[in-house]
Amino acid sequence: MLYAILCYNDEKAVAAWSKPYHDQVMQQLTVVQDKLARQGRLGPVARLLPTTAATTLRKGRENMVIDGPFAETKEQLLGFFIVDFASLDAALAFAKELADANPGTGSYEVRPVAELQEHRLAQERKPAA
Repeated sequence: MLYAILCYNDEKAVAAWSKPYHDQVMQQLTVVQDKLARQGRLGPVARLLPTTAATTLRKGRENMVIDGPFAETKEQLLGFFIVDFASLDAALAFAKELADANPGTGSYEVRPVAELQEHRLAQERKPAA
């Protein structure tokens, strides 16, 4: 089963990290990601640009395009992982490793992915353990 692990945090706090601290956090996350990549269970990983770079298509009677996400939250979606695990418990264990490697507050939403089209990861992944 594929899972999306959505990474939320306060983007202002993350943007305030010094370059050495940012590099250290990225190295810690790379260790966690590399383990999963070696197992053939890691799909796309993306870090989103700040919400100030976002554009939203708001649905209604007439669709409207507006600058920004206009989120009413303290945390923003900063990035995501697509992973392949046999169970939700295994995906949650990986999310916990990510959380342990990433300092500060925030949250990781783990959500099953329904594949609408089979892509490269689905073709290359190993049988789930």
